[in-house]
Amino acid sequence: MVRARILLADDHKDVREKIMQELEPEFEVVGAVGDGNALLEAASQMKPDVCVVDISMPIMSGIEAAAQMKASGSTSKIVFLTVHEDPDFLQAALEAGAIGYVVKSRVASDLCPAIRGALAGRLFVSPCCMFPAQIDNGNKSSNELPS
Repeated sequence: MVRARILLADDHKDVREKIMQELEPEFEVVGAVGDGNALLEAASQMKPDVCVVDISMPIMSGIEAAAQMKASGSTSKIVFLTVHEDPDFLQAALEAGAIGYVVKSRVASDLCPAIRGALAGRLFVSPCCMFPAQIDNGNKSSNELPS
């Protein structure tokens, strides 16, 4: 069975190593980079199925890099892995082309399901996050877009 190819982008080496350990039983981690520019270069060369991307990285943010990947026609799915639960970050990530948004505190329970969802074309958002439109009515988001 062919495993999905994953590219990681996070500016903390220890985080990259922990995420690799989390993913490697199920997925093939083809690379790990530490900034947005390196993500663009590696994604262009490696053509991963999914990129797991931190938002806050030096040189170029993950959101900027994802937007550039989308604009260039990349077919890699983007799953953000971040500390940011703020709905503004979630909205920016979705606008940049993300199909997954996982909060780092929920990596063990949410990351693999988010990647599986991305591969199937389904949006996944960590349940602790709220969509911007849901703030007014106080509804917590699930792993699907609001209707």
